[in-house]
Amino acid sequence: MKKLLIIGAGFAGLRLARKLKHSHFDIWLIDKNNYHQFQPLFYQVATAGLDASNISFPLRKAFHKSNNVRIRLGEVKQIIPAENKIITDTGDIGYDALVLATGAGTNFFGNKQLEENAFPMKSTVEALQLRHRLIQNFEDATIAKDEQELLRLMTIVVVGGGPTGVEVSGAIADMKRFVLPKDYPELDFSKMKIYLLEGSEKVLENMSQQSSEDSKKYLQRLGVTVLNNTKLVEYDGKTVTLRDGNTIPAATVIWAAGIRGNVPAGIQPDLIARGNRIKVDRHNKVLNSHNIFAIGDVAFMETPKYPNSHPQVAQVAIQQADNLAENLMRIESKSGVHYEFEYYDKGSMATVGRNLAVVDLPKPKWHFSGFFAWFIWMSLHLMLILGVKNRFFVFCNWLYNYLTF
Repeated sequence: MKKLLIIGAGFAGLRLARKLKHSHFDIWLIDKNNYHQFQPLFYQVATAGLDASNISFPLRKAFHKSNNVRIRLGEVKQIIPAENKIITDTGDIGYDALVLATGAGTNFFGNKQLEENAFPMKSTVEALQLRHRLIQNFEDATIAKDEQELLRLMTIVVVGGGPTGVEVSGAIADMKRFVLPKDYPELDFSKMKIYLLEGSEKVLENMSQQSSEDSKKYLQRLGVTVLNNTKLVEYDGKTVTLRDGNTIPAATVIWAAGIRGNVPAGIQPDLIARGNRIKVDRHNKVLNSHNIFAIGDVAFMETPKYPNSHPQVAQVAIQQADNLAENLMRIESKSGVHYEFEYYDKGSMATVGRNLAVVDLPKPKWHFSGFFAWFIWMSLHLMLILGVKNRFFVFCNWLYNYLTF
């Protein structure tokens, strides 16, 4: 049995392991956590709509009926391709083939001050930290004596107008409308400000113009101040400084403005492309290697349709994992035909708030918005969550939250 090492149990790594769980490969799946995290719903954990356990699925449970997959906890320190091994914080592990599915982390673009003071949302732990900060700010606001300090505690700035930024802004706006006034009746929530900063001309830049316009309209209806062509340059924990010189006093800044690939040490610098992603060929093989592959957010693949590589979304990760699984089985069976990867875009969607969402479908080219789009978004995300128990609890939480506002 060939020893196949998969680093990372996100959408790409877990999908690949599950596709090969009945193959003749000896599969080792390595991750820092012993659970898979459903990243699209981190914002609901951060805004107390869901518990962290609702979107976490035990890795070992996914392979109860498989005898060729082993789960190992560890943090990869370095890859040594010449020796076909990796170095982790728990020891060295050899391999016959290696798959990097390490995903992407938050990109602060070298701004150390921002990294220290802003809140990212790329893990369950970070989402819980943000939840704690939001609640603590309102607790502090109830005893604030200074009016300026009160306004600062009740101001939230979200940076980045992609799906994460739009969704968390809408969720916080719904909290302001339905939840917070009941929890904190002594506070005047007309003073609460929510800002969404986007550096480009439109929010949801990778979606259609209609979706961008609809989402901005919905956010403004919910009370979110959307500022396009606006970039944050400094944040000291108390005041946001914008490129045009204006300032916003804010106790909380949520950073959703960029991601960068998690590239382990040992990858040659000339193989790292823009966004800290690893260059791969059309079969997801790392360039200049014979047994190392990269899939998902960390992979940079140039194709005629995507000369700047594919978008870093779950769809791409899952499809690359499926394609690589097929190719690995063909390599194992010594079949001469290997499939080149071609991304099939099934569409994009984002939820904005209660009964509000936008959906784009490429074929046929349709656009939905409002309640119907929101229902599609809810249904699809519910189906994508791993585990019957998780789906049940997420559905129950959503139903309870919807009925009780």
